[in-house]
Amino acid sequence: MKSFKIGTAISLALMIVLTAAMQTAAGQLQQQLAAESALETIMKRGVLKVGMDIFKPWAMKDKTGQLIGFEIDVAKRLAKDMGVKAEFVPTNWNGIIPALLTGKFDVIIGGMSVRPDRNLKVNFSIPYDYAGQSIVANRKLAGTFTSLDEFNRSDVVVAAKLGTSAASAVEKYFPKAQRKYFDSEAQTIQELINGRAHALVASKPFPAEKALEYPDKLFLPVSGTFTKEPIGFALRKGDFDTLNFFNNWIRVVEAEGWLTELRQYWFESNQWEDQIQ
Repeated sequence: MKSFKIGTAISLALMIVLTAAMQTAAGQLQQQLAAESALETIMKRGVLKVGMDIFKPWAMKDKTGQLIGFEIDVAKRLAKDMGVKAEFVPTNWNGIIPALLTGKFDVIIGGMSVRPDRNLKVNFSIPYDYAGQSIVANRKLAGTFTSLDEFNRSDVVVAAKLGTSAASAVEKYFPKAQRKYFDSEAQTIQELINGRAHALVASKPFPAEKALEYPDKLFLPVSGTFTKEPIGFALRKGDFDTLNFFNNWIRVVEAEGWLTELRQYWFESNQWEDQIQ
């Protein structure tokens, strides 16, 4: 009986020691994860490094060479609310996720659509905007077209920017067409204007803007958008503290109406156009 009590006491003692050790290890792991988060790095550095690419009107250069646009304002406000400065790292869109994963910047704020294939590589915040793809066409080559189906033919050429949701939409909606992809939207619109493509697919409002800019050469065969895509911040996997902060920041600025005002300015008006012309 005495040996049984001693054995029980030893077992209880071992359980207490093991529990304490596990709690200590868990605490150390939590501290380590917090220390390794992008949020901690940003705060210590005093700079939020933002990966982006040029997409009008999300991000573009004004007459003085400074970056302006919807995403630029979003990133600047985010940095301001964090008490740090925003540093923009222009990156070719086709390589922007690999650049994030190798630590070239802390987050992608560049109108990136939330897609399953991308989500396998990065974590996404909750949506802070919604985008959609639309199509603009060459009047001479496709002046009689009034539906998407008419562009899904082997004798039709459809252009889009490489690595974008527009390129994915082209693959999905126009599998029979000849598909051309370029590194920049400037190249895609030039291809369309010069008559080497029947149509161009891009995120709104780019196609509508180009149709207004070149009314004698381009037109919108289908009004509005034919897709709807949530847009989120992209960050490296496993960083839950940073993801939590970004999600709650988006909720706050959405609730206060700031994001709505920003969308109206950049997507529903032309008040900003004199800054780039």
